[in-house]
Amino acid sequence: MNTRVKISLNVALGQYSERKGTDHLSLFSELLKIFELEAGFLEKVGEMDEIFDQNELFEPLREIVFDLLLINFFTEDVQKLEEDYLESEEWEDIEEETLDRGTELLNVLLYIKECEDEAIEPELGDFLKEFLLVEEDEFQDEHRIYEEVIANQILVDSSLDEVARVAKSLPEFSELKELFYPVMAFFRNLNPDSQELEIFNKHSVSPGLDASVYALLVSYNNQKS
Repeated sequence: MNTRVKISLNVALGQYSERKGTDHLSLFSELLKIFELEAGFLEKVGEMDEIFDQNELFEPLREIVFDLLLINFFTEDVQKLEEDYLESEEWEDIEEETLDRGTELLNVLLYIKECEDEAIEPELGDFLKEFLLVEEDEFQDEHRIYEEVIANQILVDSSLDEVARVAKSLPEFSELKELFYPVMAFFRNLNPDSQELEIFNKHSVSPGLDASVYALLVSYNNQKS
């Protein structure tokens, strides 16, 4: 299992469980076994889903963990497969079958890794324009999904209570509603101190999920490959 993913998974589960008043170590242990399985991606997804079916309290993290499972596949599992596996019909079928799985957090994680490769700091404008290419005509799906983020880029220079206020005002159908607050907070401050985290939690829109996602992003950004 990719060490960076392992640490970030533990941090994310830990932050969530802390706000829910429970323990995450048993779930973390079970998920580790799945990440480390010598099995196909879809088999791992099925095993992961069974674990979450048995741990309903952690349900809000199911698709977040799917994102990490996919990142782990890209960084670890694919190294054991044929060189052009990601261009094979088999992988195309897997992509089709999991089209509705995961979240937009995957894009942020992939962007963080690209920033490391290019030795630059993650930055919201760069993420939108250079990574997602939201200004290009052929990437209008990304523009639609990230419309609220594009319109509110100024929030990276605003207070957390203002970020939270905008997050709460987003329409229910927004694909980024659940992730808006922690993702914007991350681009606002890549390395929050304890005081900043206290303020973040105070204004949290969804305490468990918000803390989990923000911690995951900070951890993933701070771990180097």
